Amino acid sequence: MRKSIFTLALALVALVASAQIKKPELMVIPSDVWCISNGFYTEVDNMGTTVKVPNYKQALQESMGLKLAIAKLNDLMAERQFPLQSLEQTIKNLEQRRMEDNLTMSKAGNELAESPLDEVTRTAKCDIILELSWELKDFGPKHSLSYILEGRDAYTGKAIGAASGTGAPSFTADVDVLLEEAIVANMDNFNNRLLDHFTEMQTIGREISLDIKVFANNEAGIDLETEFDGDELIDIINEWLQVNTVQGRFSMPYASENVANFTQVRIPVYDERGRAIDANGFAKQLTKVLKKDPYNIPSKVLVKGLGRAVIILGEK
Repeated sequence: MRKSIFTLALALVALVASAQIKKPELMVIPSDVWCISNGFYTEVDNMGTTVKVPNYKQALQESMGLKLAIAKLNDLMAERQFPLQSLEQTIKNLEQRRMEDNLTMSKAGNELAESPLDEVTRTAKCDIILELSWELKDFGPKHSLSYILEGRDAYTGKAIGAASGTGAPSFTADVDVLLEEAIVANMDNFNNRLLDHFTEMQTIGREISLDIKVFANNEAGIDLETEFDGDELIDIINEWLQVNTVQGRFSMPYASENVANFTQVRIPVYDERGRAIDANGFAKQLTKVLKKDPYNIPSKVLVKGLGRAVIILGEK
């Protein structure tokens, strides 16, 4: 009897612990390949090179198959208790704040500061992007769907895991039905890879990159070799990163008097209030320190997606 009670207690503890595990927020988007193959893209002149940029708004407005596919995949992930962000609602939120043309490039024709995907993910602040591609094939009166589902870190764009397959031929031509039939067998393994990645992040931190630059002939009269109490500014920044990154994890592959590049910067996933931290928020923590005595250095933060920020020192 005691053994049974003990076993039941352990089971309840495990159940409660499982319920308390925080899962990553996801967003389902069509892949670049799917958008371009189906004509949902805009051509942008990026410093003399023509770039095809996916047009998510057009795809959602004109492809019922895409809306059905995203809705079905959202349902499958919701059944597994993953929190979800809506691509369509995120785009609407973006349009409330700025015109769609401003998503791609500046009027001066400068290189892309943020791609549409960067801005979408930064607005939604999701953890993982699920990129979906699919193709319908006909076998006489029957139809089959082949798919590729790739999970990518929304901050770095790095691949986390992928699933692919082809469903058995069916008389239905409904994309959502065919997608569920094709994908459901691989969902659990795929979801486990997403959870493993997110769990690891909460241990060793979320990865971002941070660039430090200096305005030429800036009003503050400083560069990264300027000394404060005998320490060069670049060393002061390094020391701050040692303290404020998770386990002091970051790399500095390049540094000069005017530029420093920090990669593999591991920042906390959440702040003390439980809010997600991105590269912009982390960069602003550093600029607040540099703005105070004894440094008194004004600066500007340029945002380039969730996972990359540029701090330009010397002027606002």
